[in-house]
Amino acid sequence: MLGVRLICVGKLKERYFQEAVAEYQKRLAAFCKFEIVELPEERLPEQPSAQAVEQALFREAGDILRHIPAGAAATVLCVEGETLSSEELAETLRRWTNAGKSRLCFVIGGSYGLHPAVKEAAQLRLSMGRMTFPHHLARVMVSEQIYRAFTILAGKRYHK
Repeated sequence: MLGVRLICVGKLKERYFQEAVAEYQKRLAAFCKFEIVELPEERLPEQPSAQAVEQALFREAGDILRHIPAGAAATVLCVEGETLSSEELAETLRRWTNAGKSRLCFVIGGSYGLHPAVKEAAQLRLSMGRMTFPHHLARVMVSEQIYRAFTILAGKRYHK
């Protein structure tokens, strides 16, 4: 069965976000082995310097890259990424699986984003649009879009 890993920097604390993600995790079980890996966000002062942010992102990058399995197709969520429709995301997943990828990873960074090394390691840089969303909500949105992509590929009625 296809493995899909959602790697997230930061802990999901709000119960309503946890419940929403759990619902999509349950639904995805019909299509893939979906797992979520939560990594700690580096602690920074209230007004960190650019250098402190860069160092924190570098440390987080090492942790993120260790959790992307060798040979996996990785997608990072970043504002400068490309925007795809749900159908285009589904087609991307289809192409990867048809090319023999058995592991897919999606990466959501912390409040300061992702280190360039993580972005460079990805096969796809994906943006949810030009608006800013909290990272916790992004986790729900990505989980839903992964589920939607699988229902599109399966010809299910979820995607209308």
